[in-house]
Amino acid sequence: MQEEVTEKISEVVKEDVWGSIKEFLNWGVQYGEGEDKVNITIGLLILVIITFIVTSYILVGVRKLYTRKMSESDTLKFKSIFKFIKYIAYVIVVFAVLSVAGVNVTPFLAASAALLVGVGLALQELFQDIIGGIFIIVDKSLLVGDVIEVNGKVGRVIEIKLRTTRAITRDDKIFIIPNHKFLSETIYNYTQNHKQTREFVKVGVAYGSDTQLVKNLMLKSVENDKRILKRPAPFVLFEDFGDSALLFSIYFFINDSFIDPGIKSDIRFRIDSMFRENKISIPFPQRDVHLFSNDPNLLKMKDDKINNNNDS
Repeated sequence: MQEEVTEKISEVVKEDVWGSIKEFLNWGVQYGEGEDKVNITIGLLILVIITFIVTSYILVGVRKLYTRKMSESDTLKFKSIFKFIKYIAYVIVVFAVLSVAGVNVTPFLAASAALLVGVGLALQELFQDIIGGIFIIVDKSLLVGDVIEVNGKVGRVIEIKLRTTRAITRDDKIFIIPNHKFLSETIYNYTQNHKQTREFVKVGVAYGSDTQLVKNLMLKSVENDKRILKRPAPFVLFEDFGDSALLFSIYFFINDSFIDPGIKSDIRFRIDSMFRENKISIPFPQRDVHLFSNDPNLLKMKDDKINNNNDS
């Protein structure tokens, strides 16, 4: 008796419960006819979602496996490339699951090919940015922390993504650079070879000034600044005989070109103070203007003015 009850319960579970679940999973919509027929069911969608989740975990594991011994900058670059790989992997997995589930993916592939041609034409610049990002990451022409100049703006690179690069300016503002600009335009990288850069401050002194004293004072202005390197040593060049002044420049080396405006400002303050103490003047541009005229009325007015002055 008990065995019969157990068998009936099993049959009910099979026919009613599992039958209902199977019916639910097979519920969906149908597109097309014949060989081009496509059935999209709830079961298929659930399978795709589960596959997505499993693929995500696998990709995260692979990424951690490859980046565990990389430096921070290399890890950031690998993540940028890995995002592109991840999208491709998702597309391949989706089509593979659909094919295994018995769905004819040929119509999808044909439609995708036509769509990609149109999208490719419309998004040429986007693909240029992605290709530029890949080149930047692979050939290491740009690294996180580099100081660059783009269109007259100086910034420190804080993030390199597949499509764009972000940098922070000296005003603490973020500017975003499309990666294709690094392929098509000239970009100044102050720290491509090393962090050390040479900077200079130019100043003009009056004609007749003691040039040796000027040189010594300019060297003294950078002597005790800890931000300026001792090796290579700073040096002064007598640049030129200017229209209104003798032109000198003090050259020095620093390890962080991002903060050089502040260093240069401090040097100018010290130079100005030392020059004042030693009676060395910094001239401003001067011009002598001579007026000539052959107009007889102007000459007569000038003679009359001279005569009036003599009479008085």
